[in-house]
Amino acid sequence: MLLYDSAVSGNCYKVRQLFAHLGIEYERREVDVIDRSGRLELLGPLNPALRVPTLVFDDGRSMGESDAIMFYFAEDTPYLPDDRFERAQVLQWLFFEQYSHEPYIAVARFWTIAGIAPSDGDREAKVRGSIAALKAMEGHLAAREFLVGERYTIADIALYAYTHVAPEAGFELDTYPAITAWLARVAAQPGHILITD
Repeated sequence: MLLYDSAVSGNCYKVRQLFAHLGIEYERREVDVIDRSGRLELLGPLNPALRVPTLVFDDGRSMGESDAIMFYFAEDTPYLPDDRFERAQVLQWLFFEQYSHEPYIAVARFWTIAGIAPSDGDREAKVRGSIAALKAMEGHLAAREFLVGERYTIADIALYAYTHVAPEAGFELDTYPAITAWLARVAAQPGHILITD
């Protein structure tokens, strides 16, 4: 398989992390996330959103969106519960990550990486959204070791990706002890890789 990837993208990292856990072999093709020229020609036939990660299967089929890719490959593995309610809870956290977490922390980090100076209002909005997301996670993790069913799932992989690099966006995690402990538990999972791997 071929993964259109970016080494700095947390969304791409999620897919690489699950593949590392599952021992899935694949090729990587680096795509610039700052210079988007040529995206239509590169990804247009494969992913209508023109985003990475985009995965091309050996049979030529393609799939975009990190959480969809993870959900597909986690089927019938320990990383996606069999219980119907717990599976829905995993989806709940995947939706939370893409709607209430990634648009704030990841975008603020991207601004730093790309050297973009947002307006004060835009920056304040990202700070408010990031704090709200981190508080929601902190409250949930205060009483449990992992996000769903007391075991490591793709929900943890999804939220770990941008949470663990939140300091790169200026969000210190020292005031979130439950998140800090959870980050350590995730990093201790067998087969764990770094975002830079």
